[in-house]
Amino acid sequence: MGEAEGPEEPGGLEGAGRAGWADVPDRWDEAVLATLFAQSGVGLVVLDPQLRLVRANAHFEGVATREYIGSRFTDVFRLDDPEGSEELLKQVLAGRGPVRDHLVSGRLRTIPGDRQFQVSAYRLDAPGGDPDAPGGDPDAPGGDGPDAPGQGHHGAEAPALGLVTTVVDVTDRERTRARETALTAVRDTVGGSLDTAVTCRALIDALVPGFADLAAVEVVDDVLRGVDPPVGPLPPDTPLCRAASGRCDTPGDKPQSQSQPDPDPDPDPDPVPDPREDRPRPAAVTRRLPLRTPFALTAADLRPRLVPLTPGTPWLDADAHAAHAVAESGAHSLIVVPLSLRGAVLGLVSLYRCGAAEPFDEDDVTLAVAAATRAALAIDNARRFEREHVIASTVQRRLLPQAAREQAAVETAHVLLPGRDSGCWYDTIALAGARTALVVGRVEGEGLQTAIVMGQLRTVIQALADLDLEPEEVLARLKETADRLAEERDSLPPADVLQREPLSAGCLYGVYDPFARTCTVARAGHPAPIVVGPDGRAVPFDVPEGPGLFSDDSALFAPAVATLDVGSLLAFCTADLLTGDRAAERIAETLSRPGRTLRQAGDDVVYALPADTRAGGAALLLARTGTVSDHKVATWDLSQERRAPATARALVRDRLQEWGLDEDTVEASQLIVSELVTNAVRYGTPPLRLRVLLDSTLTCEVHDGSPASPHLRHARTVDEGGRGLFIVSRLASHWGARHGPDGKVLWTEQDLPGGASERTAARQPE
Repeated sequence: MGEAEGPEEPGGLEGAGRAGWADVPDRWDEAVLATLFAQSGVGLVVLDPQLRLVRANAHFEGVATREYIGSRFTDVFRLDDPEGSEELLKQVLAGRGPVRDHLVSGRLRTIPGDRQFQVSAYRLDAPGGDPDAPGGDPDAPGGDGPDAPGQGHHGAEAPALGLVTTVVDVTDRERTRARETALTAVRDTVGGSLDTAVTCRALIDALVPGFADLAAVEVVDDVLRGVDPPVGPLPPDTPLCRAASGRCDTPGDKPQSQSQPDPDPDPDPDPVPDPREDRPRPAAVTRRLPLRTPFALTAADLRPRLVPLTPGTPWLDADAHAAHAVAESGAHSLIVVPLSLRGAVLGLVSLYRCGAAEPFDEDDVTLAVAAATRAALAIDNARRFEREHVIASTVQRRLLPQAAREQAAVETAHVLLPGRDSGCWYDTIALAGARTALVVGRVEGEGLQTAIVMGQLRTVIQALADLDLEPEEVLARLKETADRLAEERDSLPPADVLQREPLSAGCLYGVYDPFARTCTVARAGHPAPIVVGPDGRAVPFDVPEGPGLFSDDSALFAPAVATLDVGSLLAFCTADLLTGDRAAERIAETLSRPGRTLRQAGDDVVYALPADTRAGGAALLLARTGTVSDHKVATWDLSQERRAPATARALVRDRLQEWGLDEDTVEASQLIVSELVTNAVRYGTPPLRLRVLLDSTLTCEVHDGSPASPHLRHARTVDEGGRGLFIVSRLASHWGARHGPDGKVLWTEQDLPGGASERTAARQPE
């Protein structure tokens, strides 16, 4: 009795109740289907094997769908790619597995504009077998696996009743995702450069074609040169320059979202390149904003504008430029956003949508404002950097020679390439005895401080050149000055940014002597000169490399001497001009072409630079060697005796009168020569030589074999001697002494009355 009296099943299913349990699943299926089709939050569509609607709910369009029954799925949703969508659905019918969350584009009858749908499709199998396992065991032989698609669990092929699909309108979600993608691209790419053009190009590439079909960035012209932007409103006559623009070659196309791969892919052997790649960039266009246009209004109140465009838009008559762009591109929607920062106007961003693309809405305006704000900050940073570069370049040019300097026996020309580097310099310095010092150098770095260091080094080297030192001595003393500058920078407070910027510089210094026809060169961390003979052949000139000016290396500088034929060409250039393979040979070949001026030769060197040459600053100094005309120089060998001063005075008077110089200059020169020769006779050693040279100044040189240099003294009233060099210093504009392996030379220079040297040269025979 205990087993019979066990607990009964709830609901009295034992007996008659249990017999009715088999009917419950059918009632549940009907209830579930009815509830899904009536209350589901997604669109449900049942298709027959011909992909025609059998049943659908009204969620996807919000109206009764009875009239759609019997229509093809692709026609109901007006899909942009009906063939591709049908092929995908047929693959599901063939048993190749369901499709989940596939994105398609189409349109609805009651909702205007393009829509994005997320479609999932599942095969409906015919009755047979266990409804809980319609596909069978995919791993069992003969099962519904990859090797036997479309078969039931009994191994026989089961016919498909059709498809059940879910359709979700994800237009807003996809638009939001597209906006987020565009804004992320702006954040990732805009602001990584301190070049305004690069910044504007990055903004265009981030917005086209994902967000807009056509875009243009216009920047206030003065901002491109580093000038402070004007405070809004922008004056009507302010010029704006188009810094960047871009367009999509197929307006209205949207990037394809990720979906399941094509089961039977057909790769294209010749893929179409990205339309943004290798596209010619339009030349910069400068314009003034026409009045009573969205562009002028946005620049005036610094508020964005969302403007629909139609052929009859009235303001297009006032802006021929915009009217042409709209007509050519088929644009129908425009957003104009100001590039503004702290109330100042830097420019405008114009975004267009064309063709079948959806018009912009207010959410798009919000994104455009965010993108323009980031771009404005990046452009302002680039403007500040550009202003510093402009100031540094201005300082650099003010510290360089301001006019061409005529040299006695050397023809020179230079080329200074602009760039971010502001530390390149060149110089030609006239030395006594018709000699010329040629200098090229470079301080590594950018900005104002680099230009200042360059100016300091150039000033020092000019002062050292006036001391008539040998090239290796000039560089040795220049390095000592550079070491002191480095110590001063190291002593700056740690918070000073200069304290963390290392100094590096190089210099090439050479002296050409037209009488000996020699060029003596030394270099400090700088490329050696390139020499081309008058016959067009390269002349080997191996100059030992010395340490850089700011390096810790204490090695000595070693000079190199080359004897050059008249008409030889020397090229002193910075390292940026020696880029690429066979750089020195390329420059030598360029300079060897006959029949050109030095300036033309320098330009040809620049034209021959490789296309990938760094856009930094560079300097090139060219010099063509010459000689001094025999009619402008006189040299005499004198005997080491007491009568030598009187002989020197007579020789000088005769030659200066022959040159047609005035009597005051002749008498002053006689006194100078008398004192120098007397000093050489008393304190020097043979040989004794006198030379006078007429150029823009009158130079007197006295050579003797003694290395001892005289010193200027200020004699007292009762002293009988010590007044010779004092008298010389008062009569000459410059004087000095230079030493060589065979003794020393005392020299003086006298300024001539205006035009004296030209009149003298005109009287000389050819």
